[in-house]
Amino acid sequence: MTHPTLRRRALLGGGLGLAALPLAAPALRAQEAWPSRPIRMVVPFGAGTSTDIMTRLVSVPMSKTLGQPVVVENRAGAGGVVGSDGVAKAAPDGYTLCMGSIASHSVNVSLMPNMPYDVLRDFTPISLVTEAPNLLVISPKVPAKTLPEFIAWAKQQRGGVSYASAGNGTSSHLAGELLKLRTGAPLEHVPYRSGAQAVTDVMAGNVPMIVYQVTAVLPFVREGTLRALASTSAARLELTPEIPTAIEQGIAEFDVAAWHGLFAPASLPAPVRDRIYGALKAALDSPELRAQLREQGLQPVGMAPAEFRPWLEADIAKWREVVRVSGARAD
Repeated sequence: MTHPTLRRRALLGGGLGLAALPLAAPALRAQEAWPSRPIRMVVPFGAGTSTDIMTRLVSVPMSKTLGQPVVVENRAGAGGVVGSDGVAKAAPDGYTLCMGSIASHSVNVSLMPNMPYDVLRDFTPISLVTEAPNLLVISPKVPAKTLPEFIAWAKQQRGGVSYASAGNGTSSHLAGELLKLRTGAPLEHVPYRSGAQAVTDVMAGNVPMIVYQVTAVLPFVREGTLRALASTSAARLELTPEIPTAIEQGIAEFDVAAWHGLFAPASLPAPVRDRIYGALKAALDSPELRAQLREQGLQPVGMAPAEFRPWLEADIAKWREVVRVSGARAD
């Protein structure tokens, strides 16, 4: 015979378990039904930027897969911080996402002393979406045909050698500082108001070198007004298979590419995260979309969430060291 006390405990325990079910059910149903309304994807940069163009291309096939509109919203300001901060403070329900970049979710962590969010604490990293590779190019007036020759030449110049960038704190600036750190070359930074102005001055021979977006400099390389010494990616680029990487030429750990990544607020339920990633991956696997992205100078990636977080941690650490050594600051 069951003891009365034990019987009462069993009934109470069963009652508590049954009482908890209605509380858990709405959350489970919400995840199962997601998405039941449009999804807002914030681009923390202006219309017409590479981040904006890429996001609008990706959002179309994602909408079809998820069965709900993915609405792109531009919220520019402070190098991507304003829009990203809004997403960090949004509800973690999968209806507000952020297409972040190397600036908003990596470099600014070290460049800006008063960031309103912590990238690793306040976001759910979903995927590395694309990379925007760069070429290291020089003026044809410089007597160097390879990257080691350029480094050797730079070390022989009294007073060092200048390099151009699109402005303080940009990826072209920090790429030059990383090259200086990795090689000991006496490189001096010359910031410009725009990348176009910087590239023009390198073509004219006023500044010897710049690291810049492949699509922006490749036409000038083809016509001979710039000389490409290296791609700054881990592997040779499909657009320029004839140009060796810096790593191939002996510059260790010189993998420098701008990138875009998809983020949600922290504590996003894993099932919702995985559905978002699945829709993104299906989009990036489309030959049509891949061709469209490559036309924009972007390399489709589609890195899974479990890989993206440690990759992001390493990227933040890399640029933190470059910023510390160089003393770089954002304008």
